[in-house]
Amino acid sequence: MTPPPESHYAEAGGITYHYHDLGSGPDTVFLHGGGPGCTAWSDFGPVAPLFASDRRCLLVDIHQYGRSAKTPITGPMWDHHAAKTVALLDTLGVERADFVCNSWGGTIALNLAAKYPDRVGSLVVTGSMPVFYGPLAPLPEGGRRGRNARDAYYGGEGPTREKMRRLITTLEWYDGDKLPEETLDLRYQQSLDPGERELAAMSDSPRGDWQDLTDELGRIQAPVLFVWGMQDAFLTPDYPLMLARMVPNGNLHVMDHVSHHPQEERPHAYHAVVDGFFRSLAGEGVPA
Repeated sequence: MTPPPESHYAEAGGITYHYHDLGSGPDTVFLHGGGPGCTAWSDFGPVAPLFASDRRCLLVDIHQYGRSAKTPITGPMWDHHAAKTVALLDTLGVERADFVCNSWGGTIALNLAAKYPDRVGSLVVTGSMPVFYGPLAPLPEGGRRGRNARDAYYGGEGPTREKMRRLITTLEWYDGDKLPEETLDLRYQQSLDPGERELAAMSDSPRGDWQDLTDELGRIQAPVLFVWGMQDAFLTPDYPLMLARMVPNGNLHVMDHVSHHPQEERPHAYHAVVDGFFRSLAGEGVPA
């Protein structure tokens, strides 16, 4: 992974956001996952330069993550994140954007697309859980696998580099032997951030009230591509197939030999699929 580009900060809706801004072209917002130590660069650093060849890439640290503010959230959590992300678009002068998102970030973007449809051109969503049920079987650990993993990581003796390695290689990567040491170090060092550790110690209470987005999914008019790992440790491919049928303009691509972070494990293959999706929409005259 290359070193992160220049850092930028912006005030939006009372929140200080940290983000990276690279490339030029259609505005494209990248929202990362919710695992310990996740940031925009840790989740999208391997693939962002590929997109930046013909797109303006805004890699945003979500509120409570990375170098963005660590203040508590009250009320419905996905409504909070959607509203604050729209406020960030306003601050940055972005009227409409495409979104490329992993896990937690994808749920934010789906809710944003339902409630602020004029601000979204298209969505690419990987590994997100906007609803708490599946079509074939109960979700692993009742849909709490991510929260349980976070509690285990920060519990006991607290964060360690080896605990971070186990978390990533067990839950996020299909082939843990290929995990770059730079990625491991980036995630581990960020997980030691005092603000993140304080939030983790408070369990879910500072993150807002959980929301099920069943009703919202049916209102999304933007084209959505769900890109899923065949070996995703949280949600098997039957789950995004259900999601693709719940949104009016849903598509699904299942990628082999990846788990929860295909954009990191196979960045060139991920970029090829997503770039093809964007180009197909441009060819059909769908505005970005």
